[in-house]
Amino acid sequence: MNNAELIARLLEEAGVRWVFGIPSGPVLPLIEALHHSRVRFVLTASETSAGFMAQTVGSLTGVPGVCVATLGPGATNLATGVGAAWLDRSPLVAITCNVPAPWLKRRVQMRIDHNALFRPLTKATFALDAGHVATIMERAVVLARAEPPGPVHLDLPEDVALDEAVEAAGRVDEPPPLADLSDHVVQVIAAALGRSRRPLVLTGLTFTRCGSGRRLLSFIETHKIPFVSTLHAKGFLPESHPYWAGVIGRACRSEVERFTRRADLIIAIGYDPVEINYEEWVGTTPVIHVSTEAADGGAGISMLYNRACDLDRAIEKMGAIVPAPNEWSSEEIGEHREALERSLRPDGRGPAGAGGLAPHRLLDLLRRRLSPDAILTYDVGAHTHQIATQWRTDFPRTCLATNGWSSMGYGIPAAYAAKLVYPRKPVVAVVGDGCFQMTVGELALARRLALAVPVIVLNDGWLTLMKIKQERKGYGLSGVYLGVPADSPPHYFGVPCRAARDERGMEEAIDWALNLEGPSVIEALVDVEPYSDTVLD
Repeated sequence: MNNAELIARLLEEAGVRWVFGIPSGPVLPLIEALHHSRVRFVLTASETSAGFMAQTVGSLTGVPGVCVATLGPGATNLATGVGAAWLDRSPLVAITCNVPAPWLKRRVQMRIDHNALFRPLTKATFALDAGHVATIMERAVVLARAEPPGPVHLDLPEDVALDEAVEAAGRVDEPPPLADLSDHVVQVIAAALGRSRRPLVLTGLTFTRCGSGRRLLSFIETHKIPFVSTLHAKGFLPESHPYWAGVIGRACRSEVERFTRRADLIIAIGYDPVEINYEEWVGTTPVIHVSTEAADGGAGISMLYNRACDLDRAIEKMGAIVPAPNEWSSEEIGEHREALERSLRPDGRGPAGAGGLAPHRLLDLLRRRLSPDAILTYDVGAHTHQIATQWRTDFPRTCLATNGWSSMGYGIPAAYAAKLVYPRKPVVAVVGDGCFQMTVGELALARRLALAVPVIVLNDGWLTLMKIKQERKGYGLSGVYLGVPADSPPHYFGVPCRAARDERGMEEAIDWALNLEGPSVIEALVDVEPYSDTVLD
């Protein structure tokens, strides 16, 4: 067994099912080893997409996603996808295949310092050398999964990959458990609830990694407290629940803020400020921050509690808190929800056959045609804000986006990765026209693997989010116009495409795409104007 074969075996034992990447000379020994293992090498169109797909797999399964790239430009392309795992908190192992070890300190074609490149984007970066491959590999898998999860980088010289494996697999100790501070947490929350008249629960990215969603919902119902979430936490508490009050920092944010500003106490459960800083929305309202990490907070934030702890134990103990009366009423929460729904759907915008297809109506059409547990992935742009607030789900991990990293180009690779993980679930990607241009090549991957995923392209001819920001700042519109949408081609790389210009056409296109046995593209010619009324308001 050589070291590449040892790596393949260790990935198998870790539960890895796919490695995403692009071949090159130094990568071939690892691809050959994977060819003789149960781990499937998935060829992507770019290393960036390989990183996004690995990040999505890690996020959905808890098993580190794995991506591989060659040296130099392959590594720099991969870094963007690895960054998503870093700031979106997903377990991932990124392998760069390098020149032979004797060349590592020389100035040769394509070579750069991979460890220096990935150090700011990862939990750790290691150079693999003969005699230490198994130990480092197992350490990387454990570290990638440890709280908070994230990417680990490994650099594999070509000669080391081909060297005979000379070590047996060892055992790396798991990290110590987080402190159980649940008794203290309960004391703080109980005392604060006794003083509060309008408490509010907030859930975020870290909450998505705990197993106590039902217990927290029981706490909310017992105490009759409304709740809001971040983009990443959508569906981990049911959004159909009468106490649900919105998503912070996204479309119609002022409507949500008007509600959250009524609160006199914020109980933040599993909130990660990497999504949105506290000082951007809480004002002077006191905060109890219960999470696996203490929050970085700016000056002026009133923190009643802010310590890293075992989140599941804390939530479990919260169930013993005796309910205290508060002033929220079901009528008040219901009126807020109704006002939010109206704000998300501006009147007079985009009716069928007049002025184009409004994005909010497209989303309503799509939501009605997908099963409740269907997976929607979406990209970065104006539509991110609209979807985050408008799309409703009661199921965790069914509304996927990048928030901490927020890189364009995420939506399509994420959808294809989700379909690999959940082949029997409907999966749909919604992306902007700018995002589509960045990752259109991945349609070839979907065709090759027969992934039945419709990609809906919101084509309005603009980088719309930047257009809106330029308008709000009084700037001229420059560098944001993509051009008048052209007629849709019959296919991209053999993947069939169909255009939709109004609601009737969109309904027909969705039904067409969902009944295909392979990938598809729906080019939705949408009206850009409704975004101006919802996205940054």
